[in-house]
Amino acid sequence: MVKNAKEIVKSLGGIQNIVVVNNCMTRLRIKVISINMVDFNRLENLDVVQTVIKSEDIQIVVGPGKSKKIAEEIKKLFNSNKEIAEEWRINKERYKDKKLNFSNQLKKIGDIFIPLLPAVIAAGILNGIAGYFQNYYTGLGITTSPVWLISLQILGKVLFTYFTIFVGINAATQFGATPALGGIIGGIIFTPEITTLSKQLGLYDINTPLNSILIAGKGGIIGVIIAVYILSLIEKSLRKIVPDILDNILTPTLSLISTGVITIFCIMPISGYISDIIIKTLSFFIEGQGWVAILGGFILASSFLPLVMLGLHHGLIPFYMIQLTKTGEISLFPILAMAGAGQIGAGLALYLKSKNNKELRKNLRATLPVGILGIGEPLLYGVILPLGKPFITSCIAGGIGGAFIVFSKVTTVAFGASGITALPLVTPNKIVYYLIGLILTYISGFILTYFLGIPKK
Repeated sequence: MVKNAKEIVKSLGGIQNIVVVNNCMTRLRIKVISINMVDFNRLENLDVVQTVIKSEDIQIVVGPGKSKKIAEEIKKLFNSNKEIAEEWRINKERYKDKKLNFSNQLKKIGDIFIPLLPAVIAAGILNGIAGYFQNYYTGLGITTSPVWLISLQILGKVLFTYFTIFVGINAATQFGATPALGGIIGGIIFTPEITTLSKQLGLYDINTPLNSILIAGKGGIIGVIIAVYILSLIEKSLRKIVPDILDNILTPTLSLISTGVITIFCIMPISGYISDIIIKTLSFFIEGQGWVAILGGFILASSFLPLVMLGLHHGLIPFYMIQLTKTGEISLFPILAMAGAGQIGAGLALYLKSKNNKELRKNLRATLPVGILGIGEPLLYGVILPLGKPFITSCIAGGIGGAFIVFSKVTTVAFGASGITALPLVTPNKIVYYLIGLILTYISGFILTYFLGIPKK
């Protein structure tokens, strides 16, 4: 991986041109100082690179397992030269002050959550196991849980109990604020004293607490992201005017007081209202009845692969968390998981049809297994997208699967990789329906591609 890292760095214009290096499951996400210094042609032709998405935030798809290892090797190159490391830090702050377009803002939001994905998956699996056995013991009439189950529940609930704090810390890192202050702002949202304050100010609805103007949890993840962004603006402004000798005392204190007041009395009520609208909209499409729910599931799942293609899919993570914090379950994630399954069916049809194309079959043998496990980028960029027609049939097949998932009311207790890998995350009494949805989507992708999506070439 050392050689691959050096080749990628060289193609990106050298270590001095790189600002930030992050990674998700399959891709490197790299910010550079000058896009003009990047040799995209050389980068795209490296053996380890599957595809490159060009934007201010360059995304280099290298595949599962490799992305983290290569990212770590590139980060080591920073540490090997203190002068470069200092230049990197300065350039990073300079980059954060740039105005970004809408798609890059979505990517920035995605970058807040990507580092949390391993923990979300682990905690979600533990919650799923604990929930299953809790239901099992309850069904037997056993009211006292065993020690091992209580321990499992503790491990599974910690992340989601304090999730807004983790999000606040990561958001502060992305927006250029002090991470610890971001964590405090994130913690404010769910502080119980918020409800006490609301009652004293007459903002609490005794009859319907969830309709209160102000209540602990109001605003959720959306509120945290907005509040920490405002924190970053206030903190940066204060550092420009506060004398250096008082900076460590006055800047964090004034930033926290001003942002805290704005968060409690402005951001929480407003973002809470926005969250309620989002939940009601999603509920209308995916928790409704009849054709409305089916159509909603089809549209959501069929449009997901284009978002993955553009690298914008992580921008949907806040919506998962809104559902999870509001209802304790996620219905959007299993719907979108069907998009990847549509690719699998298309890939199988292509394999069967391409008996004389050894190179294509080789690529399919390499990408289909990881696609079945829920890592769809290698199949998407390596086969489906370049061929054109299979991309369209995959999207349609994903929509069919999404419609079935909505109709069956499948939910999950967390989110992560899709495909077969997502089975432990599915609500126990819906696992069979999730499997049926996968198989239906595989078959739809296969039939649509076999008859309509095979390119003549």
